Amino acid sequence: MRRAMWDGNAMNLAQLLARSARAWSDRPAVALGVEPVLSYRDLADRVARISAGLRDIHGLRPGDRVALAMTNTPDYLEALFAAWHGGFAAVPINAKLHPREFAYILGDSGARVCIATEDIAEAIAGIAGDLPDLGAVVAPGSGDYARLRAAEPGPMAEVAPDDLAWLFYTSGTTGRPKGAMLSHRNLLVMTLSYFADVDRVGADSAIVHAAPMSHGSGMYLLPHIAKGGCQVIPESRGFSGDEFLALLPFHRNVTAFFAPTMVTRLVNAPSLGAADLANLRTIVYGGGPMYAEDCLRALDALGPCLVQIYGQGESPMTITGLSRGDHLDRDHPRYMERLASVGIARTDVEVRVCDGDDADVATGKVGEVLVRGDVVMTGYWRNEEATAEALRGGWLHTGDMGAFDEDGYLTLKDRSKDLIISGGSNIYPREVEEVLLRHPGVLEVSVIGRPHDDMGEQVVAYVVPRAGEAPAAAALDALCIENMARFKRPRAYRFIDALPKNNYGKVLKTELRKAEAGTES
Repeated sequence: MRRAMWDGNAMNLAQLLARSARAWSDRPAVALGVEPVLSYRDLADRVARISAGLRDIHGLRPGDRVALAMTNTPDYLEALFAAWHGGFAAVPINAKLHPREFAYILGDSGARVCIATEDIAEAIAGIAGDLPDLGAVVAPGSGDYARLRAAEPGPMAEVAPDDLAWLFYTSGTTGRPKGAMLSHRNLLVMTLSYFADVDRVGADSAIVHAAPMSHGSGMYLLPHIAKGGCQVIPESRGFSGDEFLALLPFHRNVTAFFAPTMVTRLVNAPSLGAADLANLRTIVYGGGPMYAEDCLRALDALGPCLVQIYGQGESPMTITGLSRGDHLDRDHPRYMERLASVGIARTDVEVRVCDGDDADVATGKVGEVLVRGDVVMTGYWRNEEATAEALRGGWLHTGDMGAFDEDGYLTLKDRSKDLIISGGSNIYPREVEEVLLRHPGVLEVSVIGRPHDDMGEQVVAYVVPRAGEAPAAAALDALCIENMARFKRPRAYRFIDALPKNNYGKVLKTELRKAEAGTES
C-alpha cells in the first residue's frame, strides 16, 4: 500500500495563494518585464472570481478539467489557480504543439473549458467541433474572459489528498502522449521538497519564467507563491539571455528554471560581460544532460548560482539533486564526476537502481532508476495498463538507466526511452517515426538525436525507402509540419538500404548514433 504523509483532507494548492494574499496583500505577485501588474490581493481576488465564473457560467464541477493552452503570460497564473480554487484539474499544454496534438490532449483529458492565449485560441476553436466534451474556448482579453473576471468571488473547494490537480501530458514509446496524474499531495510535497533541497524563498524573491510555464518553470511557481515571491514574465514571453540579464537590476533574489541549453545561451549572451549579476540568486537546471565543461564555464561566468534537479513528469521535479555546495566544492577528489552526475536522492523520496527483476544492483553497476515517495504520480489518466507497468511493485519505473557511486551520487548512463531533448523540449522518436511512416515512399524509419552545440540535440531520421527513389526531404518535411509541432521535425534525413537490427528484429539505435557521429551535418 502506498505510504502517505497524511490521510485526511488535503490542503488545496490554492491555499498557498490565499495565505500569501493575507500575509503580503500589497506585495507584487506578478510582473511583466520590469513592471508589476498584480498584487497578491488582486491576484487572489481574480482567482476567486474566475473560479466562480467557470462554475456558474460554464457549469464546471469539482474534478472537471480546465485546459491551459497558453504562452507565458500573467493570465496564466490566475487561470491555473482558478482551476485549483474551484476543485478543477488543470491541464497545461505546451504552447508550441501542432493543432492535431492539441486536439488529442483536449479529447483524451475530456477538458470542459480551454483557456487559450489569442495566438492559440483560433487554432483550437477550429478543432473544437470534433471535441464533444469541450464546451468553450476562452481567450484572455475577450468578452468571455471579462465575464469570468466579473463573477462574484466563490469559496475555495475542499479537496482530498489524491484529487487530481495537474494532468501532465508526457509522451512515451507508444507514440501517444500519456497524462501523468499529479495530485494536490504530489505538488505540495514537491513544493516542500524545493525548500528542503533546492533553495530558500522569501517575500523579497522573484522567479523569472523564461522557460514554458506548462512544464517545470510553471511547477516552480508554487514555492514562490507560497512564500510571497514575485512571478516575472519576460515581455518576450520566452527566453533571451540578454533580456534575462536586463531584468536582474529590477528584481531581487532572482531564480529561474532553465534547460541546460538555456544556461549555455546565457553564458554566451553578448551583454553578459557588462551585466550586473548582484540580484541573480539561483538557476535551477534540469530536463537534459549538462556537460561538466559547460557547467564549469557557467559557474565561472555567473557565479555560485547553479543547482541541478533530476525529475520526470511522473515525479515532478523531484528524484535527485546536485546542490549549490556540490557545484562549488572544487577541491573534492571526484568533483568532475559529481558535476557529471545528477546528485543524490532528494529528501522526500527513495531512489534505487535495479536490474530487470527489480532487484538492486551493486554500486557502480548500471540499472533502471526506480523512485518511491509522495511526489510520485497517482497513475496515468485512463490508462490502467500503463499505470500498472510504470508503478509495479509500488515504485515508479523511470525508464532511465543509471548507476550510483559509493557516496550515493547517481549518474545517468542512457535514456532507455530514447528521448531526444532539443532546446529544452522533449521529443520522442516514436512520434516522429509514426508520422514519417505515413509517406508511401518510406518503408522503415528510425529517429535519433545528434549532439548540437546550441540546441543540445537535433532530430535525425534514418529512412529506408520503398522500391524506387528515395522520397524528397522537402516532402518529408511537409508531412511533419502538417502533423506535429515544427520543433519535432528532423533536421537531417539519411537514406540507407537497411536499418541495423539485432537477432530479435529490434533496431539498434546505438549503431545509428555511431554512424551519425561519423557523418558530417
